[in-house]
Amino acid sequence: MTRGIDFCWTAGAARRQGKRVASAFVLILSALFGLFPLSAAMVSGVELASDRITLRFDDPVEGASAFLLDGPTRIAVDVGGARAGVANASGGIVSQIRQGQYSPSTARVVFDLDRPAVVTDGEFAADGRSLTLSLQPVSTTAFSLAARKARQSFWPPFGFRSTPRPSARNNVTVPLDPPAGRDRPERPRVSGAHGSNRPLVVIDAGHGGHDVGALSADGARREKDAALAIAKAMRDELVESGRVRVALTRGDDRFLVLGDRREIARRLKADLFISVHADSAPNPNARGATVYTLSEVASDRVAAQLAAKENKADVLNGVDLGSANNDVSSILIDLAQRETMNVSSSFAALLQREMSPMVPFKSEFHRFAGLIVLKAPDVPSVLLETGYISNEDDLKLLFSEDYQHDIAVGVRRAVEAHFARRLAQR
Repeated sequence: MTRGIDFCWTAGAARRQGKRVASAFVLILSALFGLFPLSAAMVSGVELASDRITLRFDDPVEGASAFLLDGPTRIAVDVGGARAGVANASGGIVSQIRQGQYSPSTARVVFDLDRPAVVTDGEFAADGRSLTLSLQPVSTTAFSLAARKARQSFWPPFGFRSTPRPSARNNVTVPLDPPAGRDRPERPRVSGAHGSNRPLVVIDAGHGGHDVGALSADGARREKDAALAIAKAMRDELVESGRVRVALTRGDDRFLVLGDRREIARRLKADLFISVHADSAPNPNARGATVYTLSEVASDRVAAQLAAKENKADVLNGVDLGSANNDVSSILIDLAQRETMNVSSSFAALLQREMSPMVPFKSEFHRFAGLIVLKAPDVPSVLLETGYISNEDDLKLLFSEDYQHDIAVGVRRAVEAHFARRLAQR
């Protein structure tokens, strides 16, 4: 079951009007709080037939992509430049439909299938207001194999889309390099153990510059300051250990777009990437550390909201991540990404094990989210939420040198155990 998105399930006619009212209310609130713009098109309807699915929008959209999910069999469609609506329909081979807002600018529609089928083709209407997907029933084995392949992309006619079309259809693109015409961030200084054969750990202090991050209840304390202080403490502890090399993405109060933080680690050929943050919640009693690793579908609503909050920084800074793409082999990227995600999850468990004697963790300490800074396909990456700046007790700890040192010691122990394990495996 897909988690991390608020889905509208297919329901009977008696509940439909209530859902429409609730959805409209959510859309207005979300627009007011910046989750996605009211100007985005809405998924206004879905039509089903035995061999096709047609999605309709009230305005032209930027494009769409479809991919398969196995266990149970589902077809998921991400629509760029759109917000989710309410589509109550079933028919053909579709047993039910769910819609959710996957990101501030992307609506996701999931079709649960009563028998396996794959998407063989897709085409937008001339006005960019509808997308028809052609379906072909297949065996269970064939569906499982197809689910491992890359997603298919579909693009409306040139006059009805706001983003440039790739040079070839169905290419797999991964946002790795900065957009053309924008200077790369300066290469940070690497310190610590001498010799290029030592593992390199890149530590990323979240936020910075005009992006202050979360604030304390009285507004006096800022997440960006806590993150930088903790990142420096981690660096100093790792340098003192003499076993690894260390670099900071930022060593002062400057802003870096999220993609650049990840790219710094890739350019340095880092062996591990740790992004440092402090959490925030409306509930002032929420406290404890959490570790996030990459997942295309966030593990729960909290993770999805965090992804939207953190990823939004680049959008607010006016950076078009969609223009920063490298065409790559889908198979190689898939294999590299899966291996990287496995290593990241293993390190997340080590972090909790080594830090928990000194640093309190939430009971569900490991969560998954589609965070931009974690998307390097070849660098194991984690995002460490060191505590809640919205909680008075955690707030005092986050700005305490003793607590910052405790975090650093736990991270150092986890890093040493991680590379010892990797060495033993090799």
